[in-house]
Amino acid sequence: MQQLEKGNNKVMNAWAFYDWANSVYSLVISSSIFPLYFGFLFTKENPNIDIFGTSIKATSLVFFTTAFAFLTVAVLSPILSGIADYLGNKKRFMQFFCYLGAASCIGLYWFTKENIVFGMCCFYFGLVGFWGSLVFYNSYLSDIAFTEQHDKLSAKGFSLGYIGSVILLVICLYLIIGRTDEEAIQAMKLSFVFTGIWWIAFSQYTFYYLPKGNKNKHPLTFSVVLNGYNELKKVQKLFFKDATLKRFLIAFFIYSMAVQTVMLVATYFGEQEINWGTADEKRQGLIVSILMIQLVAVLGAILTSKLALKFGNIKTLIGINSVWIFICIGAFFVTKPIQFYLVAGIVGLVMGGIQSLSRSTFSKLMPETNDTTSFFSFYDVAEKIGIVIGMILYGSINQITGSMRNAILFLVLFFVIGVILLFRTLKIENK
Repeated sequence: MQQLEKGNNKVMNAWAFYDWANSVYSLVISSSIFPLYFGFLFTKENPNIDIFGTSIKATSLVFFTTAFAFLTVAVLSPILSGIADYLGNKKRFMQFFCYLGAASCIGLYWFTKENIVFGMCCFYFGLVGFWGSLVFYNSYLSDIAFTEQHDKLSAKGFSLGYIGSVILLVICLYLIIGRTDEEAIQAMKLSFVFTGIWWIAFSQYTFYYLPKGNKNKHPLTFSVVLNGYNELKKVQKLFFKDATLKRFLIAFFIYSMAVQTVMLVATYFGEQEINWGTADEKRQGLIVSILMIQLVAVLGAILTSKLALKFGNIKTLIGINSVWIFICIGAFFVTKPIQFYLVAGIVGLVMGGIQSLSRSTFSKLMPETNDTTSFFSFYDVAEKIGIVIGMILYGSINQITGSMRNAILFLVLFFVIGVILLFRTLKIENK
């Protein structure tokens, strides 16, 4: 197929559609069905797991596994992005991680208490596949769209992701709600299979239209393998020269650490810390909360794009981070379902907005370059290392104190620092 030119609606729509394909992982695996399934396997009455001769809280094991997965992506992405830029085939790398993640979702069907190691391996590789593919997906934004199109296209991607993932979740919920515990568990396991199939099937539209890149006929050498890290050094020097870009990335590193941690642990928090009543009420309550977050997030992503046009990206990000501060403080006191619903609604409003706007803000601040993968690799490495720190801190506080409330309150500090750093970025931008 002939490569479509930059700014072409067909290729931009195909790029945004990958959010439709892969966001089912975020919703079904990270945010809803898997935490519910995990809660059935390891209840509040029996919260510990004996693994490799060590007793650990089940939720802490999830948080530490998550941290290790993000560390893996942070280490691998510079190497892979360097190879992808050299060979001109980053679409192939994106496909590899997509299929790895989707296959791992399907593998979760066989996750039981008896094979905890296998289950956590599937969980780990699912995370690596999802976030690894995003390294290359995000880097396409500057390749296929002009600067003035970035905010709208980024928001469109997130909106499609929320809508598509909700459709699959509703299908899964139809199979789960109102069933006996045994039937519900089987339906949850089928949900993991549906997620993997959905992800593979709908990504084909994206892969068909995305440009392949230019092939390099020179052999792949060890120096090329390390080229990603060399590129990061070059990118780092450019960041230090550009005060606005440098300060934004530092601010992003801090506040993203908290945002991603909250989103990754929210359902586990609701499952463990809220007084739902019966198991069926808990199941329905968490599902209603998750659906609310996803539907409100569509509005949030679009609203944030409009606010950015009126007030500017940095000012809008300052406002969103300020809302996150109050969300974390409020969550510490939440014990009743109605309170959890209220917090979930506010989370949905700012969740999509902060992700979409952060991505497009970075793409706007980037200098003109052909090596967009390396620049977004730097962005992604900053995000992933932040998540590693956030999840290890959260898991450690949860393990030591026995409560996720103490851990979530600690995240307020990161949002406060993020706001301060964004104000410093705004100061330079206004000069």
